Amino acid sequence: MSMNPKLSVSTFILLLLLTFLLIPSHSSSSDDLEQLLAVDEQLQEDRPQHQQSEAETVSKAQRIVLELTGDNAKRVIDGNEFVLVLGYAPWCARSADLMPRFSEAATGLKEIGSPVLMAKIDGDRYGKVASELEIKGFPTLLLFVNGTSQPYTGGFSAEDIVIWVQKKTGSSIITVNTLDEAQRFLNKYHSFVVGLFHKFEGSEYNEFVKAAKSDNEIQFVETSDNDVAKLLFPHLKTNTVFIGLVKPEAEKYTAYDGPYKMEKLLEFLGNNKFPLITRLTESNTVWVYSSPIKLQVMIFSKADVFQNLAQSLEDLARKFKSKLMFIYVDIANENLAMPFLTLFGIEHANKTVVAAFDNNLNSKYLLESDPSPSNIEDFCSGLADGTVSRYYRSEPVPDNENASIVTVVGKTFDELVLNSHENVLLEVHTPWCVNCEAMSKQVLKLAKHFKGYENLVFARIDASVNEHAKLQVDDFPTILLYKSGEKEKPLKLSTKLSAKDMAVFINEELKPKDGSARDEL
Repeated sequence: MSMNPKLSVSTFILLLLLTFLLIPSHSSSSDDLEQLLAVDEQLQEDRPQHQQSEAETVSKAQRIVLELTGDNAKRVIDGNEFVLVLGYAPWCARSADLMPRFSEAATGLKEIGSPVLMAKIDGDRYGKVASELEIKGFPTLLLFVNGTSQPYTGGFSAEDIVIWVQKKTGSSIITVNTLDEAQRFLNKYHSFVVGLFHKFEGSEYNEFVKAAKSDNEIQFVETSDNDVAKLLFPHLKTNTVFIGLVKPEAEKYTAYDGPYKMEKLLEFLGNNKFPLITRLTESNTVWVYSSPIKLQVMIFSKADVFQNLAQSLEDLARKFKSKLMFIYVDIANENLAMPFLTLFGIEHANKTVVAAFDNNLNSKYLLESDPSPSNIEDFCSGLADGTVSRYYRSEPVPDNENASIVTVVGKTFDELVLNSHENVLLEVHTPWCVNCEAMSKQVLKLAKHFKGYENLVFARIDASVNEHAKLQVDDFPTILLYKSGEKEKPLKLSTKLSAKDMAVFINEELKPKDGSARDEL
């Protein structure tokens, strides 16, 4: 039998375009890398800084990343305490997209004195080695840390990689003591959590440290100087203990006003780390899906049209903060937009579409009126209040006149199945189901056999384009008998039964008043 995935959840899973795995390693140093860096640094000393072109800067970053082969992979991994490996393939577009960010992260880590060795391996060319490293797809990141593996859970920008690696292999908090240090920090980090503590001790500070170690995405910075804290967080209005979140978005500064407990601090970050409106990309789908805010409003629109809606949407995001997450998807990017839109039966989208997904309830919603700011606000209010009805797909209502098997769609499921006074034998199928065609022939044979049978209707529904709250089917084909007066508990017939055995089952369940039986086919 064919399996039907849970569509609203599987769409997100299918969009997880990067797989990150982790494998173990040991400690020491790599002669290959040390020699390479020594040559690189000597070249830079001999050349004036202003003569370095952008291409040379990129080239330097790429040289910092060691290329693994079948000859050196084991030696490099076994000979270093920390190794972050990028498994890639030359033909993989996503590998090409991640490679420069990985190289940039390598440069950033080297500049701050990180002990992590950054390496890459062509998994297509060195397939055996890649398999031994458990590289199962491209691109794949693996971290080797003293023989113990842990999954990569960071983001995919260079800054994200640096932060994640630092927290896993070094200090989880950066200490800033002077204004010059603070300015250099601001030049490197765009999102961060700042903590002002006059002494780096005590229960409040300890909870801050525990939160910094538990979070893998945001850089934490601490200071005991008020002027430094004000440079990092200009909206600072206190001289006492303070924690705030800084983001490069419309809502740039957010002060924390809750209890100084690790769990509450992490909850605060979870609810506030995303921008007011998150732009969905191929590389941040995992990050978006991990949001603790599971009721997510998605705006599918062309870039110029979205700009006209942006201000009103930001206002809504503030209004429904911690209740709704707002996500923008460029409708011109069909590879990103269409997997979502097809869940609503939208095959071609030229106009703005506003929809929502509740990833806890596995449900979806659609704004079916004009996507004006006022209608979007009403839609969001209904989502927050729980008064918006779930959306179920449906084909247009067909003409069933003189049909031996009635075609049911989402819109007519109540009328023709649940609210009907007749017994209904329903065949649930999909076009891609390999066994459905044979079952359809068997049901047609049954329909002809029972033609004229009192109070029995044969029906079929295509579950790939029709949905209903009371029709939850995972296997195809599925045959359900809805008995009159017992519609809430349909009987499921085994699809392994022959047509004759199905006829016997139907006769036994419906028990015709005249006592006749139609078992012979």
